[in-house]
Amino acid sequence: MKCVIYARFSSDNQRVESITAQLRACREFAMQKGWVILCEYIDEAQSATTDDRVNFLNMIDAITTGRERPDVVLVHKLDRFARNKIDSGHYR
Repeated sequence: MKCVIYARFSSDNQRVESITAQLRACREFAMQKGWVILCEYIDEAQSATTDDRVNFLNMIDAITTGRERPDVVLVHKLDRFARNKIDSGHYR
């Protein structure tokens, strides 16, 4: 399996360490499963209430245009991907 990793934190109240922890957990999970990590996308201080996040949209574009061909988008928790049910369902 091939995957891309998406990590994000939403506000100035959270820290870059949050991203580091998310990436570490996702990398370990992928390694345990034997998955190949194609790319990592990170958004800092970006809310997931909308999909208007630079690197999230870069990831979606890379996948839909075929520049990246992952089997899975790997996130630490689903709320890192989207908090809006419509966006979450749309991108699934």
